[in-house]
Amino acid sequence: MCTTLIVPGLNGSDEGHWQRHWLLDNPEARLVEQENWECPVLADWLGRLEAALATTESAYIVAHSLGCLLVANMASRPIASRIKGALLVAPAHLDRVEAMHPCIVRFGAFPQAPLAFPSLVVGSMNDPYMSPDELASTAADWGSDLVNLGAVGHINIAAGFGRWPEGYALFERLKTASDITGTRSRKRGLLALHGALLQGDAGAL
Repeated sequence: MCTTLIVPGLNGSDEGHWQRHWLLDNPEARLVEQENWECPVLADWLGRLEAALATTESAYIVAHSLGCLLVANMASRPIASRIKGALLVAPAHLDRVEAMHPCIVRFGAFPQAPLAFPSLVVGSMNDPYMSPDELASTAADWGSDLVNLGAVGHINIAAGFGRWPEGYALFERLKTASDITGTRSRKRGLLALHGALLQGDAGAL
């Protein structure tokens, strides 16, 4: 069974945030809870996300802000194979996080490696945590599809995003891409198996 994991960023997602609405809209969705939302430590946050993934066979991830970087850092771990796809909304650049919240976030270097699962990055033209150029380069580095919503801020409560029903269309787009990728992977696996069987037959002649 595929689960949806909701992954907030710095300070969590307060009541009224679209991530909280999505949790209420989908009883099968689960919040990845952190022990310390105010002073994030990458190793601690990774442990909580890894534990959440360990309880499910597969999961879609819906992340916001610093949570997007958490997911990108998880991508190199073996358990990331359980991630079917990730909706990464308003990723935050660590340089800007540090400038706006000095000495609070300990998240190491900004992750730049390609993600091993389908992903869709959603951002804006005037996000205080990531410039449009940084948004484009981040999506390219991660191998993610990119949707720029225009001048809509950090896509949070302060920017006027409550339930954000339009986001569900983006989530469905991600799921469709994941299904296509999964079908192609299965076909490649079957072709490889077929080729191996043919080679085995030829070797027996």
